[in-house]
Amino acid sequence: MLVLTRKLGQSIVIGDEVEVVVLEVRGEQVRIGIRAPKHVSVHRKEIYDQIHEESPEAPPAEPAP
Repeated sequence: MLVLTRKLGQSIVIGDEVEVVVLEVRGEQVRIGIRAPKHVSVHRKEIYDQIHEESPEAPPAEPAP
């Protein structure tokens, strides 16, 4: 696991198409924004797990080319 420190307004780029931006920090909560093309699925982890529990035959999202 890669661990990074970012400040408000700073971002992290994943691959060539996904950017994660720190929008707000309030106490223990951090709001992030994610810029990604429409063909890239973005889910909270608990929702991702729920989708795959309900449809175990569904393949995981393919990485962007």
